[in-house]
Amino acid sequence: MTYIHDTIVKLQKTSPAQAEFYQAVEEILDSLQPILETNEKYKKHAIIERMVEPERQIMFRVPWVDDQGNVQVNKGYRIEFNSALGPYKGGLRFHPSVNASIIKFLGFEQIFKNALTGLPIGGGKGGANFDPKGKSDGEIMRFCQSFINELYRHIGPTCDVPAGDIGVGAREIGYMFGQYKRLTGNYDGVFTGKSLLWGGSLVRKEATGYGCVYFAQYMLEDQNQSLAGKTCLVSGAGNVAIYTIEKLYELGALPITCSDSSGTLYHETGINLATLKELKEVRKVRLEEYLQHHPDARYIPVSDYPTDGHAVWRFPAELAFPCATQNELTEQDAQTLVANGVIAVSEGANMPSTQDAVEVFLNAKICYGPGKAANAGGVATSQLEMAQNASMQTWSFAEVDEKLKVIMKNIYRNARDTASEFGEPHNLVLGANIAGFRKVADAMIEQGVV
Repeated sequence: MTYIHDTIVKLQKTSPAQAEFYQAVEEILDSLQPILETNEKYKKHAIIERMVEPERQIMFRVPWVDDQGNVQVNKGYRIEFNSALGPYKGGLRFHPSVNASIIKFLGFEQIFKNALTGLPIGGGKGGANFDPKGKSDGEIMRFCQSFINELYRHIGPTCDVPAGDIGVGAREIGYMFGQYKRLTGNYDGVFTGKSLLWGGSLVRKEATGYGCVYFAQYMLEDQNQSLAGKTCLVSGAGNVAIYTIEKLYELGALPITCSDSSGTLYHETGINLATLKELKEVRKVRLEEYLQHHPDARYIPVSDYPTDGHAVWRFPAELAFPCATQNELTEQDAQTLVANGVIAVSEGANMPSTQDAVEVFLNAKICYGPGKAANAGGVATSQLEMAQNASMQTWSFAEVDEKLKVIMKNIYRNARDTASEFGEPHNLVLGANIAGFRKVADAMIEQGVV
C-alpha cells in the first residue's frame, strides 16, 4: 500500500538510524491495511502521520557521582507518544542497550497495548543507558535522583505516569519518587510499581507474567484445550519470566526452561521456582549457579548457542513464552518450535519475535499472542494502582488478580473478534493492532487536530 510505504520512507528520513522503531511501525502499519483501505477518514485526518510522531520527545543528560568520587554521565529519555485516551503511561528502562530507537519502539507499541486494556491511559516510554548491575545502592540512588532532577518537570498523575521496566524495580521507583516528592512537595501517584508500604499495588510485580499466562489460557480454551499437563518453554529470568513460571505451575503446566544474558537453563523435571527466586530475586546471580542445587539440570552458555537463534527454543514442548527482550526469537527458532509441536506462543516481552518468526507462526496457524496483547497485564495493573491511589484505597491480592483476569480476557476477546471481523480469525496480530488503532484513532479525530 503506497500510503503506508510513503509514511515509513518519510519516517526513516525524519528519524534516521532507528531500526527497532521502524520494525515496530512497519509491523503495525502493514496489519492496518484492511481498515485503512475501507475507512478514508483515517487518511483524511492524517492519523497515521500523526500517530508515528511522538507528541513530545525529551532527551537529557544524567550526571552522577560514583562511589569513587568520579563523575559519570548517562543519557535519559522520555517519549510521550500519544495522550488521546489518557495520561501517558509506560515504563522506564535502565539498560546499556537503551537508545532513542529502543524507547520509541517501546513507546509506539505502548499506545496500542494501553488502548487494548480498555483503561483510560495513553502511551509513553522512557529510560536511560545506565546499567544497575554491579552498582551499589548509593550509586543507584544518586543516578535515580539525577534522572528525576530533569524528568520531574514533565510528569504528574494526570499528565504522565511512569512505571518500572528492565532494570527498574521497587528500589529504583522508590529513589525516583523520593526525589520527585522533594522537588515538587507533592505526594501523589506519579509512579506505579511502588512499594506496598507507600501506595503500591498487590500483583503489580506478578502482573505481566500472570497476564501472559492468562492470555495463553484463553487462546487454548477457544481450541478446547487447557494449560494443564502442557510442557512449556520460558525465556528470561526477570519478573516476567519468574511469574510466568509461577502461574504456569499454579494452572498445572510444566515450565522446563528459563534464561539470562549468560545462558539457558533446561530442567526436564521442571524449573525449581524457589531456587530461581533465590538466585534472581535475592542473590541476583547468574543462572549457572542453579546447577549447584540441581545437578540433574543442564546449562547452555551463550557461546554454545546455535548461530541462527536461541538455545531456549530448541527443546520439544507444547507452549512457548518469550519473556526476555526484543527480537530474541528468530525465524529458525520459530520453525523449530513449530516442528517440535508447539501449539501456542504467548509473548511476555515486547516484540520478542522477529517479523520473520511471526510470519512462521501465522502461516502455521498456531495460537499466537503478540506482546502488545499478551503482555498488557503489567500496564493494566499499573492503572489499577493509579485507581487505588486516586481513591485512597488498597485492594487485596485476590481482588487485583481477579480484575487482571477480566482485563486479559477482554483483551483476548477484543483481538479475536476484531480479527474475525476482518476475515482472519487466527491472526491476533491483525486483531490486536486494528482494535487498538481504531480506539486511539477515533479518539484523535474527536479531539481535533492537536
